[in-house]
Amino acid sequence: MTPLERVSSIKVKLGLLVAASALVAAVVASVGRVTGVSPWVSIPVTIGIALAVTQLLAAGMTSPLRQMTVAARRMARGDYTVSVPAGGADEVGQLGRAFSTMASDLGAVDRQRRDLVANVSHELRTPLAALTVVLENLVDGVGSEPAALQTALGQAERLSRLVEDLLDLARVDAGKAPLSTSSVDLGPLLEACVAEVRANERPVSYQVDAPADLVVDADPDRLSQLVVNLLDNASRHSPRDGVVTVRAGRDGERYHLEVLDSGPGVPAADRGRVFEPFGTLSASAESGGTGLGLAIARWVTDLHGGSIAFLDPLPGAAGARVRVDLPLRPPARAVPYPLDASHPAPTHEETQMPTTPPAAEPAEPAQPADTPQTETSTDPKAAYVAPSVLDDIFGTYWPDSGVSGRFGLFIGAAVAGLLGGLLIPDRNAGLGTVIVLLAAGGVVMVAGTERRGWPKRSPRRSAWFPILSYVLFTLLSSVAVFRDAEWIVVLCLITAIAVLLCASTGAKTLAGIMLTGISWPLAGLRGIPWLGRTLTSVSGRGHGAAVARTAVLSLLGLVIFGLLFTSADAVLGSWVDQFVPDVRPDTVVARIFMTVFVFGVVLGAAYLAVNPPRIDQSERTSQPVANRYEWLAPVGVVVAVFAAFLVAQATAVFGGEDYLRETTGLTYAEYVHQGFGQLTVATALTLLVIWAAARKAPVETVADRLWLRVALGLLAGEALVVVGSALYRMHLYQEAYGFTQLRLLVDVFEAWLGLLVIAGLVAAVAGGAIGRGVWLGRFALVSGAVALLGIAAINPDAWIAEHNVSRYEETGKIDTDFLSGLSDDAVPALKELPEDLRACVLGTSDREDDWLEWNLGRERADGLTPTYLIPDDAAAAVCPSEIRYVD
Repeated sequence: MTPLERVSSIKVKLGLLVAASALVAAVVASVGRVTGVSPWVSIPVTIGIALAVTQLLAAGMTSPLRQMTVAARRMARGDYTVSVPAGGADEVGQLGRAFSTMASDLGAVDRQRRDLVANVSHELRTPLAALTVVLENLVDGVGSEPAALQTALGQAERLSRLVEDLLDLARVDAGKAPLSTSSVDLGPLLEACVAEVRANERPVSYQVDAPADLVVDADPDRLSQLVVNLLDNASRHSPRDGVVTVRAGRDGERYHLEVLDSGPGVPAADRGRVFEPFGTLSASAESGGTGLGLAIARWVTDLHGGSIAFLDPLPGAAGARVRVDLPLRPPARAVPYPLDASHPAPTHEETQMPTTPPAAEPAEPAQPADTPQTETSTDPKAAYVAPSVLDDIFGTYWPDSGVSGRFGLFIGAAVAGLLGGLLIPDRNAGLGTVIVLLAAGGVVMVAGTERRGWPKRSPRRSAWFPILSYVLFTLLSSVAVFRDAEWIVVLCLITAIAVLLCASTGAKTLAGIMLTGISWPLAGLRGIPWLGRTLTSVSGRGHGAAVARTAVLSLLGLVIFGLLFTSADAVLGSWVDQFVPDVRPDTVVARIFMTVFVFGVVLGAAYLAVNPPRIDQSERTSQPVANRYEWLAPVGVVVAVFAAFLVAQATAVFGGEDYLRETTGLTYAEYVHQGFGQLTVATALTLLVIWAAARKAPVETVADRLWLRVALGLLAGEALVVVGSALYRMHLYQEAYGFTQLRLLVDVFEAWLGLLVIAGLVAAVAGGAIGRGVWLGRFALVSGAVALLGIAAINPDAWIAEHNVSRYEETGKIDTDFLSGLSDDAVPALKELPEDLRACVLGTSDREDDWLEWNLGRERADGLTPTYLIPDDAAAAVCPSEIRYVD
């Protein structure tokens, strides 16, 4: 049962849904704000919990509508075996139940149509075959002509009766057979019906038992048709010299008609089926009936507002006994029942002998709203996929492939979340952080390898990038163990996550890599149906309660016996203290938030690996321009601007600082710092120009290819000169104002842009697979990751400290404020300063880290602690602080 299943109004449900989600979001956000949880953690957790509450309360609200859409498509293809599970009491649930009833009725009508066609074909074929044989004999001169004509006449009359019966049914079914009632003397009508049946010359006798004064209101033609059909059916099933009896009697405001014969009778299990069109039994089929007589009798009975049924024979008698109960005055309008077994003819309650309804088809079991199903199954009883509303949001960019739920990935994400909640809060980045990252990455790797079917089904050509990405992810994550510099650790961890996600989605292009970053947070929304299937895969098999019970009992056993034994044994207690954090009331909320946050981001990344979006589907071959000048002129303008800049650079270099002061009023240091940011942007835009020109330039002729290579070669060459100029400018600026993390990072970034310019030029002018440039995005990602690993490998804070110490030794200039902000990675280099300066930049170390915060940089700094204690007179020392330009 869904939480809001008993609410009978969809409007009330939506109101409760909005109110509950808003209330939960407000409470969670308030708790996070009061307890000081970072917004980077509290906001995603708040959104995730609000979405979870919405999904929980909205379960089953709209799934019947989506399932009805799919069911309607299947019904349009002729499959009426659909069933829409709708247990709610609201308007959607009522609509679902009405839809299921409609599908069942249409299925019954469709079965009736098929049966009608098959049976009519069979019934028409038999007399036509006999008639054909007779005519062939006449043509061949075989047999006597009067006898042959008599036989042909009999078959033609049989065809005529069948057609008349079909027309009667058609008129009744179309509502074109209204009753024309009048006063009918029942006794004479029964005698006339018996006389009509005697014309068939069957070897049976007939008896009529009816009150002489019984007068009823009825349609005499329809009533005669009913009685004749019953008598004809009884005479055909009676043995030679048998007796067929028709009786009538009054029962208050109703009267009854009974037809009895001395034949084999009708088994109780078949008494409802014989009133179907062509619902003849094997015995009746052999007697030559059309199978429509009893169906017409039932319809005439329904038109008069009565009931018809086969009853048990009278005591001491044998044969069939059919009873018709009719009102003395039929209703003004009687609604007949459709001609199928799912609506058997009603029986009069006074008979106490209801007909046995036909065996109903087994109902199709209701499918859970999020159960994975297959719409294209050829099995008519197969379940179908109910598309989510998210399919309309994400469309073809990110279709739900219907991948089955994987509870193992859910458990892995939960374990990673618990590790994050236990190891990350109140700790510096170190071994614990790496453990959480590797656990999370392992879950995503397993999800990706299961999708690709490694190692057997993955071709070598496509396997290298995921393998390289996993190696880079491990190396980048491990930086947190070796370096204490927070800035490089954060950059490496972000890049590690980007590499892992691109391996999961298979991104190739720059656009695909950027879309991968966008898809990760959206995976929390897109993966809701997959999460539902994952949980249903456990609860749907009857394991949900067992799993919950096992988890609760295991947790109780761990807590109870763990507390007992750790309090009883000091050694065991010390061991546990190394792994279990000090859980205090002020940290519980932060640990819960971190657990939910890590669980959510890992589960989203796992879904991204299991069902990645089609991030590179929009990459198509661009249509080149018709004229060469359309691309060559813009590129030529950019080349000319680059050339003007390079001329200006050369003039400034050869003119010297005096020339700069005369023309600009700037010193050379100020001059090189002023334009560095613009040069970086220009280098990045050069990549865009090369990409656009390569896509739009025609390359059909040798001349076209030559112009492309010359123009882009000049542009790339000038861009590389600009890169060199930017790097030289930064070198001069660092020599003048010192070395910082940002300046080092910008140096590496500019060099990386230059590498991408070379790669872009190769992709633009080369042919084949290289020329298509699909590798450029992955090349940029991998080379950027390697560049960050290179920065981490040189120990950037130590490198910066060494260069600043060297600069102090050469110039006597030092910025103690900046150096004091460096991480512990810089301690081995800073200890080379004089004692008074060491006191300014190092200070004391009173940190007490546990083993989960272990970090090589901090470990080395702690080993050098005695060498940089502040001297007693350090408080009176004046620490020099150099004025620097702001980066």
